[in-house]
Amino acid sequence: MRAFELGKFGLDGLSIVNRAEPKPGANQVLVKLRAASLNYRDYLMVSGAYDRRQALPLVPVSDGAGEIVEIGPGVTRVKVGDRVCPIFRQNWIAGPYRAEVRSTSLGGPHDGAMMDLMVLNEEGVIKIPAHLDYVEAATLPCAAVTAWNAMRVDSDVAPGEFVLVQGTGGVSLFALQFAKMAGAQVIITSSSDEKLEKAKKLGADFLINYRSQPDWDKQVNKITEGRGVDHVMEVGGALTLEKSIRSTKLGGQIALIGNVSGSVAQLSLPLMFMRHIKFQGITVGNRLSFEAMAQAIAAQKMHPVVDKVFPFEELPAALAYLAAGAQFGKVCLQH
Repeated sequence: MRAFELGKFGLDGLSIVNRAEPKPGANQVLVKLRAASLNYRDYLMVSGAYDRRQALPLVPVSDGAGEIVEIGPGVTRVKVGDRVCPIFRQNWIAGPYRAEVRSTSLGGPHDGAMMDLMVLNEEGVIKIPAHLDYVEAATLPCAAVTAWNAMRVDSDVAPGEFVLVQGTGGVSLFALQFAKMAGAQVIITSSSDEKLEKAKKLGADFLINYRSQPDWDKQVNKITEGRGVDHVMEVGGALTLEKSIRSTKLGGQIALIGNVSGSVAQLSLPLMFMRHIKFQGITVGNRLSFEAMAQAIAAQKMHPVVDKVFPFEELPAALAYLAAGAQFGKVCLQH
C-alpha cells in the first residue's frame, strides 16, 4: 500500500513509500482511507516546529475518513462497510483531558491518515453522518471537535448570545456554524472583505476587517452596545488576546485554541481578573463529544466548508498552500 513518510523535517522530507498491507488483530478494524484534511498542527509537525523529538519516519496528518474493509476477532461497535473517521486521540473515549491521552494522537506521535490502509482499535473510530462525503467527513476529527467543545461542551452558547470568531480557517468556520446552530449572534473578523462576505453567507451577523479596523475590539463593543461578547474563539494568540479580553463581557469566556500570531503574550493582569473572565484551553475533545457533534451535524444536515481538495500525491503542495493562509475553510486530500 502507499504511505507518505516524513523521513526528515521539512516539506522536502516527505516521500511516498510502499508498505506491507496491515491486518487487524483482536478488537481492531482495517480502514481503507478515502480522504484526509489538514490542520496547522500537521504543517508544524512536518516542518519540525511542533516537536523536534518526534521519532521519524512518521506518516503525517491526523484527520481522515474511510470505509471499514475488515474486522478482527471480538469487534462489535462497527462492521465491514461502515464509513468512519478515526478519532484524534485514540484512547480519549470519555471524561476530562488527562495525561495518559496526550501520547495517543494520530499524525504524531502515531502514524496518521496519509496511507491507504490503517489499523485502529474499534473504540477509536466513529461513524460518519450519512449526508457527508468522505472529504467533508475528513474535516471533522480535529477542527470540528475543537469548535464543538469550545461552543457546546466547555461552554454552552445560548440563543441571543454574542460569539466573536477570529478568522476564516477550519476551526473558526465550524465555530460560526455551531454558534448559529445554537441561535447565537456571530461577529467574525478577517483581513479579507471577500472572505467576510463568504462568512456572511454562512450566517455571520457582523463583519469586521481587522486590517481596515485595527482597533477591532472597539468595533465589537460598539456592536454589543458596550456590553461585550459572551464567548470568544481565540485563535490568534499573542497579538490578538488583549483585544479579545477587551471585547469580552464581564464574566464572559475566552476559548484559547490557537497561537497563529505568536505564543507569548504580555498582558495586564488586572485587565483579566477585574473583568472576571474565564479562560478555557481547548485541545480537541473526546469520542463522546465527537459522537454528539456528529449527531447534531446529521440532524441539521450541516456541511463543512471545504476550500480546496488536492490529490493524495500532492501532500507537500497542500501543506504549503495551508501555510500560506489564503484558504477559506478546510484544505483536504483525496485518495
